[in-house]
Amino acid sequence: MNILVTGANGQLGSELRLLAPEHPAHTFHFTDVEELDITDAEAVRQFVKDNAIEALINCAAFTAVDKAESQPDLCRRLNAEAPRLLAGAMQAVGGYMIHVSTDYVFDGTAHTPYSEEAPTCPASVYGHTKLAGEQAVVQACPASVIVRTAWLYSPFGNNFVKTMLRLGHERADLGVIADQIGTPTYAADLAAALLTIVEKGPVAGIYHFTDEGACSWYDFTCEIHRQAGITSCHVRPLHTEEYPTPAARPHYSVLDKTKIKQTYGISIPWWPESLSKCIKRLGEI
Repeated sequence: MNILVTGANGQLGSELRLLAPEHPAHTFHFTDVEELDITDAEAVRQFVKDNAIEALINCAAFTAVDKAESQPDLCRRLNAEAPRLLAGAMQAVGGYMIHVSTDYVFDGTAHTPYSEEAPTCPASVYGHTKLAGEQAVVQACPASVIVRTAWLYSPFGNNFVKTMLRLGHERADLGVIADQIGTPTYAADLAAALLTIVEKGPVAGIYHFTDEGACSWYDFTCEIHRQAGITSCHVRPLHTEEYPTPAARPHYSVLDKTKIKQTYGISIPWWPESLSKCIKRLGEI
């Protein structure tokens, strides 16, 4: 199968690059903005045609949540319009798309894990555009799979784990939000899950994937520092009101993963175990 991976230089795309050799039956085409402008309908259509693309994994997105509040047009172009073009191109050749979405499609007012059927109610520009992207993909290519995830980190690019490691070494005191609850997700785990979907064959619909368990950003930071052996930085819990941001964050966005585990037989690791793998790769242990 010929598989196109967009957003290939990001955290998830980089992990897919590393896993691709384990799937020699497939030919992967990794693209980022330099190779393919996913907002250009003709360029997308031509690339899919020229390379006989049969499946597409869309890892591209505008993920700067706070910047999205002041750049809504660009955010919508990348998160809603581009997925529509990609899905349309796959529909035209009889293929399918796996589209990565987010916990930000929920407002975070629940107290139990969100199922795929839970009502969506985004509270930010980022969340609104990602939800619009989901809807556009399903409409343009009904055979597609939507995978919502959350709190993504990896050894690549900028992310919470790398920031907390850096600040832990630089500062003696650090305040971190303690009243927002979710689940850290190792990008390598998500990449493996996406490739399992490819191998087993897509069952159209919306799925949730994060690592197992739940914590606050404060808990997450404490565990990052513990595993990395950082003892010189005192981590303080903060309320959301003490750290205002342009975009609203969900206070609770734990995702129920029953559907993806049952449909694809995926086994999901506990988040501290996956964090340990990432920190080892970063050379912190």
